Amino acid sequence: MVGFLLQRAGQALVTIFGVATLVFFVQRLTGDPTYLLVPETATQADIEALRHALGFDRPLIVQYLGFLADLARFDLGQSVVQRVPVIDIIASRLPYTLMLAGGALTVACGIGIPVGILLALFRDSAAAKAAAGFVLAAQSMPTFWSGILLILLFAVTLGWLPPSSTGGFSHLIMPSIALGLLSMATFARITRAALIEEFTRDYVRTARARGVGPVRILLRHVAKNAAIPVITVAALEISNLLAGAVIVETVFAWPGLGQVTVQAILARDFLVVQGVVMLGALVTIGLNLLSDFLYSVVDPRIALGGGR
Repeated sequence: MVGFLLQRAGQALVTIFGVATLVFFVQRLTGDPTYLLVPETATQADIEALRHALGFDRPLIVQYLGFLADLARFDLGQSVVQRVPVIDIIASRLPYTLMLAGGALTVACGIGIPVGILLALFRDSAAAKAAAGFVLAAQSMPTFWSGILLILLFAVTLGWLPPSSTGGFSHLIMPSIALGLLSMATFARITRAALIEEFTRDYVRTARARGVGPVRILLRHVAKNAAIPVITVAALEISNLLAGAVIVETVFAWPGLGQVTVQAILARDFLVVQGVVMLGALVTIGLNLLSDFLYSVVDPRIALGGGR
C-alpha cells in the first residue's frame, strides 16, 4: 500500500510539473497581455510601466521559475485583468461548475448505464435497436450543437425552460443534458461491452446450467465484474465533463469556471488560465487515484500494488 501511494505521488508530481510547464510557455506564445490592458491613447512609456508593474518585462526563465515557486506554495497569483487573487476567482466560480458537472454525470450514468444493460440483455429487441440509434446520435452530436438545439426546442419553441444563466433547478436541466449526452453514450457502450463479455464467461454458463435466473446472475455475479471498466470510464468522463463545461457554459451563459476560462483566454489573463488548468490536472489525478482504490473495493482480488 505505502509503495503504491509513493509511486502514484511521484507520478502525480511529474504530471503536474509537465502540465505547469506546458501551460506556462504555450500561453506566452499568444502575445503580450499588456497591450490589451492599456487604453488606445497610452504612450509607449505607459505600456512599459504597466509591463514592469505586472512583471512581464522580466526574462521568461525568471517568470517561469517564479511561477513554479509560487505554485509550490499553493499561490496561484493575482489576475492581471481583475486584480484579485486567482484563488478567489476560482472559489467563486467552482460551485457552479461542480453543480453542472454533477447534473451532467447524473444524466450520463442515470441514462447510459440502464441503456447499456438494455443493449446487452435484449440485443435483438426493437427497444434495444431504438436505444442503439439514440446512443449513436448522442455520440455523434457536438456539445455546442446539442446545446443550441435544446435551447431552440425547449426555450424558444415550447417555452418550457429558461434559455440561459442561473437560477432555480430549471436553469440546470438543459446545460446538464447538453453536457452529459456524450458521456451518456460512452457509459452505454462500455456497459454493454463489459456485460456481453462477462456473459460469455464459464461461471455464467455454470450458473445457468444450475438453473440460476438471469436477473440473479446479473446482480450477484456479472455486475460486479463488469463494474471495473465502468469505473475506469467514470474517472475519465468526470474529467471530460469538467473540460466540456467550457463550451456548455459559454452556450448557456453559465457563470462557472468554463466561462471565466474563455474570458481569461481572450484577455490573455495568464494567471487565471494557469490556475484553472492546474485545478483540472489535480482533479484528473485525484479521480484516477480514486478509481484505483475502487477497483480493490469492487473486486478484492485486485491488489493496489498492481496484479491480481
